[in-house]
Amino acid sequence: MKKYPAWRYALLLIVLGVGILYALPNLYPAQPAIQVTYTDSAKSADQKLLSIIQSELFDAGIITEDLSLKNNNIVVRFQSLDDQLLAKSLLQKTLLDQIIVALKLEPTTPDWLANLGGQPLKLGLDLSGGVHFLLEVDVETALNDKTDGLLNSYRKKFRTEKISYSQSQVIDKQLIFVFRDQDSFSRAKDMFFDDSFTATGLQYDLEESASTQTLKLAYSDLAIKELRDYAVQQNLMTLRNRVNELGVSEPVVQRQGANRIVVELPGVQDTTSAKKIIGKTANLEFRLEARSETSRLRKTEFGFKNSNFGSAYLENDVIVTGDRVTNANTGFDENGQAQVNITLDMQGGRAMQRATDGNIGRRLGVLFVEQKSRSSLSVDETGQEVIAQTSYVEKNIISLATVQAVLGTNFRITGVGTPQEASELALLLRAGALAAPMKFVEERTVGPSLGKENIKLGMQSIIAGFALVILFMFIYYKFFGLAANLALTSNLILITGFMSLLGATLTLPGIAGIVLTVGMAVDANVLIFSRIREELKAGKNPHLAIQDGFSRAFITIFDANVTTLIAALILYAIGTGPIKGFAVTLSIGILTSMFTAIMGTRAIVQLMYGNRSLRELKI
Repeated sequence: MKKYPAWRYALLLIVLGVGILYALPNLYPAQPAIQVTYTDSAKSADQKLLSIIQSELFDAGIITEDLSLKNNNIVVRFQSLDDQLLAKSLLQKTLLDQIIVALKLEPTTPDWLANLGGQPLKLGLDLSGGVHFLLEVDVETALNDKTDGLLNSYRKKFRTEKISYSQSQVIDKQLIFVFRDQDSFSRAKDMFFDDSFTATGLQYDLEESASTQTLKLAYSDLAIKELRDYAVQQNLMTLRNRVNELGVSEPVVQRQGANRIVVELPGVQDTTSAKKIIGKTANLEFRLEARSETSRLRKTEFGFKNSNFGSAYLENDVIVTGDRVTNANTGFDENGQAQVNITLDMQGGRAMQRATDGNIGRRLGVLFVEQKSRSSLSVDETGQEVIAQTSYVEKNIISLATVQAVLGTNFRITGVGTPQEASELALLLRAGALAAPMKFVEERTVGPSLGKENIKLGMQSIIAGFALVILFMFIYYKFFGLAANLALTSNLILITGFMSLLGATLTLPGIAGIVLTVGMAVDANVLIFSRIREELKAGKNPHLAIQDGFSRAFITIFDANVTTLIAALILYAIGTGPIKGFAVTLSIGILTSMFTAIMGTRAIVQLMYGNRSLRELKI
């Protein structure tokens, strides 16, 4: 038998060492914990709050493993899930709206291992419990709204430039203008042509008919893609802002495909309240600052969202609301100072023009309006204390800037501070409402007890399958079976280690993928051993039979695993949620099983028989 190269042994040891290193964190199970923060995001958790929490938990007889300040939050660890839930309920009832209490699992990985990037496997909702939503963004509605807004915008421009037209309408997302004379037709065409050029490419597709003096304008494919991406990204940002109020420590809000958004909230069991938060509305109000002589009956005092700025009096009359804001982005004025550029629809532009005409030099306030809920304790029909939620509206000033000219559809807000603050303001202006409607296309709830049961049953299936395979291989293939079993054990370690290293999420279908991988790894070894038996029956000596058996089985193993890997990649590309989890686990398992079966088993067999004189081979 040929000598096995030393570099292959070295590669095996390196890969196995990395796998063991990053599989180790899974030996340190995460502990049930709560994360406590102030409801006011401007306040950081302090020693005073920590002392209050410690006292409340002690008086209630709830045992804690650890209680500490961590990253401006307070983290309390417990011995059991029951203590975790009791502590959350107690603190919510005691401190109500002062704090947000989030359920979480606190890692116990040693610092030296964590510093190397070691982390335990992340668990999906089917294993940890929580709620899952799949929302679909109606991007077509967003595109229709943008097209209608574009029509109104050009109608205004034509009136301003005294361009005469006899017809203007939208048909199938295409703007159609019929002009009264050749001069209007030519000037409008030039206007469309100038507006079409943007930094990213052509914004419009233009069709013209000089004989009928008709121009047809539609968003280009590039512009449509940008508009759709904007709608999805804007909704994504708004949803991320909203789920923060649920008090979930590690929510997942991410885009899936072209127009879908996945929201996963570990630890949340009330889908009704979760959907209420996710689907809630926020708005904006534009009001002029009240004059000093204005009657108190005609003005209202509002605080700034940044509490350091105090408060200001604004008029009761609302000029326009955020429903009229179609876009907001940042820029710089002539002095190089940050500003926010705002675009209103036609109706909002007219209202803003009427309000600011004659009020140059006064300040214009922008109110951020939020629908919130207030917690209070009440007693239900059974005599138990429960937390009751009362809805209320909160209004805070996010901008108060001087009007320097008569405003219309497009205007700017100056004096907004740094470029970063201007960017945040633009985001708030755009986040007041969703960029496009959404619908819930999928929702499910997984209880923590069910998640725990899923983990238990999944591990039982892996252990049972693994034990039966090991027993069969040893009985049927003797010492060769022992080599296969060692390779199979290494395969499981590598799967766990590399999934942890990559930050992959383990789901219940993922556990099924691991069980399937165990079977595939055994199949590879069975193919090798069958080839060795065939070579022995052909009359070859044991050493040559082993060598040829491994080499001839390689092509079959490679072909079978590559085709399965392609199928797994397709599942990952087109699948969602649990299907992706299955595909990831299966893909990693295929690669590790090929490695351990072809190289691992070969190395073990070489160590067992390579330097021995063999007359016969028991296999």
